[in-house]
Amino acid sequence: MKTEPLDFSGLKTYSLHDRFSKVTVEHFGKAVKENATIRSFMSSLPDQLLGHDFPELVQRLARSHHKGKPILMGMGAHVIKVGLNPVIIDLMERSIITGLAMNGACIIHDAEIAMAGSTSEEVGDVLGDGAFGAARETGEVLNLAIAEGASRNIGMGQAVGEHLLGRDFPHNDKSILAMAAKLGVPVTIHVAVGTDIIHIHPSVSGADIGQTSHYDFRLFCSEVASLQGGAYLNVGSAVLLPEIFLKALTLVRNLGHCVDDFTTANFDFMKQYRTFTNVVNRPTATGGRGYNIIGHHELMIPLLAASLLDELVESC
Repeated sequence: MKTEPLDFSGLKTYSLHDRFSKVTVEHFGKAVKENATIRSFMSSLPDQLLGHDFPELVQRLARSHHKGKPILMGMGAHVIKVGLNPVIIDLMERSIITGLAMNGACIIHDAEIAMAGSTSEEVGDVLGDGAFGAARETGEVLNLAIAEGASRNIGMGQAVGEHLLGRDFPHNDKSILAMAAKLGVPVTIHVAVGTDIIHIHPSVSGADIGQTSHYDFRLFCSEVASLQGGAYLNVGSAVLLPEIFLKALTLVRNLGHCVDDFTTANFDFMKQYRTFTNVVNRPTATGGRGYNIIGHHELMIPLLAASLLDELVESC
C-alpha cells in the first residue's frame, strides 16, 4: 500500500498581528558603543532571560545593602583557583559581603596562596606515585590552625584566618581567610571528612575538624536567621553548600525566625539539580526571588561586582 504525502491545504491560520509573542523589538538589546560604561553596557542588554534577570538581581542586592541587610556568599574552591580573591576581598572591605561560607577545599587553596602565592597542583602528574596532596606545609599549617581553634572553642574559619595573620605570610593580603579575620567578617567552613588533602596528613584530628566545623555550622545558622530582606549567593558549590544552606534555613524557621522574603542566586557554569532546587527555588517559594546565573566565574563575578558597585553609586 503506497503512502501519499499529507495535504496541508486545510491548515487553519491566523494573523501574525493577532498572536501573542514573547519577543518584541522593545525587548531587543542595543548596540554597545565605544567607551561604554558598566551602566550603559547593562542598559544595552536584551530584556530577555539573563539580560533581564542579571540587572534585576543587581538591583535587589543594592537594595539589600542600602537597607543594611546581610549579603552572604557560599563558595567552592574554584572561585579561588580562577583568581577571584581580590574581588571577594574588595566586597568584604566595602561591607557588601557580610559573611562567607566555604567548603573544606577553600581553606587549602586560600592558605597555599597566603603561604606561597600559588596553588592547585597538577593532579595527573603526581597521583600515580601517591604524591597528590602531600605538600608538607599545607597539612602542618592547616591542621595546627584547626587544633588551635578546637582548643579555643572557636570555628574553623576564624581559627585558620587568625593563624594565617599570626604567621604573617607574604601573601596574606590575597587571602580571603586572612583578610576576613583582619576585617572581622565571619567565615564558616563546612567540611566533608575525607574530601580534603589535609585529611591524609599525620597531623590531622577528626575530633578537631568535627568540633570546629560544627561550630561554624551553628554560626552559619545564626547568619541565616537574620537573612530576611537580605541575600544568599551560592558560587561554585554544586552539592555541599546548597545542602548546608537548606538545612540551616529549615532549622532557623523551625526555631521561629522569620526568613521568608529574601534573594538567592546560584552562579555556576552549568545548571545542576541541587543548586537550582536548594538555592534558587525552594528557599524563595514563600517570598523573594531566586536567580540561576550560568557562566564562568572569572567573568560573571567581576561583572556582578562592577555592576553592583555602579548601581550602589547611582542609587545613593
